[in-house]
Amino acid sequence: MAPIKITTPPIKITTPLFEDTIKKLRAGDCVLLSGCIYTGRDAAHKRMVELLDRGKALPFDVRGQAIYYAGPCPAPPGLAIGSAGPTTSLRMDAYAPRLIAEGLRIMIGKGTRSGDVIEAMRRHTGLYLAAIGGAGALISLCVERSELIAFEELGPEAIYKLTVRDMPLVVAIDCEGRDIYRRNQ
Repeated sequence: MAPIKITTPPIKITTPLFEDTIKKLRAGDCVLLSGCIYTGRDAAHKRMVELLDRGKALPFDVRGQAIYYAGPCPAPPGLAIGSAGPTTSLRMDAYAPRLIAEGLRIMIGKGTRSGDVIEAMRRHTGLYLAAIGGAGALISLCVERSELIAFEELGPEAIYKLTVRDMPLVVAIDCEGRDIYRRNQ
């Protein structure tokens, strides 16, 4: 496998993302993501999988969509959202393969992923994008709009629909399983 290189300048991508765009991206590519994304952490993921187990509809159609593993802070005056830094993605790994099989294509967070998640990404053409940990205030400036859509009682772990523009991310794991965290593949 070829060595992973960080690309410059960033590649602009817009949600929803489907196979043709996902297949062009490689681990190490820098991207600027625009469009609609959804937030969700482990409590929301657990609820979504429980809904699927009961044959119920999810709060939003996951096909071709992106989930950002974040629990945004309340919005200060004049901004759509407060600090919105990524959370550790491994906490969603018990639920991610099921959502990927349902059509989820993009996950955004920080840190490594399990073999089961990487295999689901290979099988269903998924992508894992890394956000910069500790840069939640910077990332929040990319959010133009925020709307609560499900599980309000979970507070910051509720699901929010965000409209983002040029959110800076790095392709951490591509649809072929190349992984910036495991360089010796």
